[in-house]
Amino acid sequence: MATQIAKPPELATLLNDLTPESVVRLVNVGATLKDGRYLHWNDLRRREPPEGLAVEQWWAGMRLARHQSSRTTDLVDMHGIPFSYSLVDPILKSLHNLDLRATGRSAAPAAVLNRSTRNRYKVRGLIEEALSSSQLEGASTTRVVAKQMLRSGRRPRDRSERMIFNNYHAIAFIKEAASAKLTPKLLLEMHALLTHGTMDDQKDCGRFQQPGEPRVSVVDWRSGETVFTPPPAEQIPERIERMCAFANDGESSFTHPLVKAILLHFWLAYIHPFYDGNGRAARALFYWSALRAGYWLTEYVSISEIVLKAPAKYSHAFLHTETDGNDLTYFLVHQLEVLRRAFEELSAYVDETIERMHAAERIAGDLPALNHRQRALLGHALRHPGYRYTYQSHRTSHGVVLQTARTDLLDLMSHGLLEGGMEGRQRVFISPDDLGARLRAGKGT
Repeated sequence: MATQIAKPPELATLLNDLTPESVVRLVNVGATLKDGRYLHWNDLRRREPPEGLAVEQWWAGMRLARHQSSRTTDLVDMHGIPFSYSLVDPILKSLHNLDLRATGRSAAPAAVLNRSTRNRYKVRGLIEEALSSSQLEGASTTRVVAKQMLRSGRRPRDRSERMIFNNYHAIAFIKEAASAKLTPKLLLEMHALLTHGTMDDQKDCGRFQQPGEPRVSVVDWRSGETVFTPPPAEQIPERIERMCAFANDGESSFTHPLVKAILLHFWLAYIHPFYDGNGRAARALFYWSALRAGYWLTEYVSISEIVLKAPAKYSHAFLHTETDGNDLTYFLVHQLEVLRRAFEELSAYVDETIERMHAAERIAGDLPALNHRQRALLGHALRHPGYRYTYQSHRTSHGVVLQTARTDLLDLMSHGLLEGGMEGRQRVFISPDDLGARLRAGKGT
C-alpha cells in the first residue's frame, strides 16, 4: 500500500501570504467539495481551484471552514496536541442513515429480524470479521478452509488458522462484554484470547508493552519504511485509563455513539499498546462500543470484510489524520462509508441465501417436511458438490443445540439428499454431485 502522503502546507504561512482580494474569496470556500467529499491536501493539490484562488489559498479557506465546526477530543498526540473532528454535513447525513439502519428501525432484512433465522446471519458476521480482520494482519489461510475450521470446530493447524480461531473467540468475548464497562483488565483479557499461541514469546500475550522495551512501530511491508511510531510505553497506562473513561461515558460533552465507537477504534490503534494484534483489538473494540450503545445490527456485519477489499484506503485514513493536524474527520468519513457498505453486504448476503433456498425449492417442487435450516443447507449444497457438513458445522452455522443439528442432517440423509460417511471418529454428510437431479426426481417429499 502506498504511504507517500504529501503533508499539507502550514496554515499560518498560507494566511500570512493572503492578499485582501483573496481573503474575500475565502468566505465562500466550504469545508468540503461541492459534492461533499472531505479531501486531504494530498488529493486537493491536484485539482483545479475556484476562480481567482491558487490551490494553496483554496486549501487555506477549506482549513478555516473546518476549524469553525471542529470538536476536540481527549486523545492527544505525543506533543500534547489534541485530535479533533468536524461534523460536516456528509457525516451528519451518514450518521442519521446509520442510526436508522444499525438499530433496526429501518431497512433491516426480514430474515435478520426473524428469531428463527437470525442466528445464521449473526454467525456469518462473526466468521467474516474474524477471518478478514486476521487477513489484514497477515493470516494467509484460504477463506474456504478457515470457514470450514470455524464451523466444524476443529483445532487450528498453523499460525494463520490460530489467528483466525483466536479472533473468532475474542470478538465473541468482547461482544458478550458489551454491557460491562471498559477496563484495562478487559482489554488484556481480550488480547490474551487474540494472541494465544501466535506470539514469538507467549509472555507477551495479555499484557501491555513496558517501559524500556523496544517499541513496536507500524512499518510499510513493501518499502520497509516506518509510517507510525506510537507514544512511549511509559504513557500507555495513563492513555489507556483516559480511553476507558471516554468509552464509559466519562467525557464532559455528548459524543454521538457511532462517532465514539469509531474514535475508540482509532484511539487504541494510536496507543498501539501491544506487541501484536493492535489492529484486531482496535476493530473488536469498535463492536464493543457500538453494541453497548444499542446498535445491535452491527453484530451481523463485518467492517474488516470491507476494509480488506481496499486496505490502502484504510491506511490512508490513518495517515491523513496524522499528517493534517490530527484531523480525525478523515478516519470518520472512511469508517462511516465502511459501515454503509457492510450493511449493503449483509442485505446482499441475505438476499443471496434466500434465493439459494428458493432455487432448491423450485428444483424440488414442494418440500413440506424440511425446515428453514435444511432448506438453507440444500441451497448451499447445490452450489458446492462434495461439501462436507458435520453436526458441529450445522450447529455453529445456525446457532442451535447439537441434537437439533443431528436431527436436521440425519433427516436430509434419510431423504437421500445427503450422503453419509465417517472420517476418523467424526460422522460427515456430503453434498452429492447429482443433488439437483435427486431433488428433481422427487426425493425430499
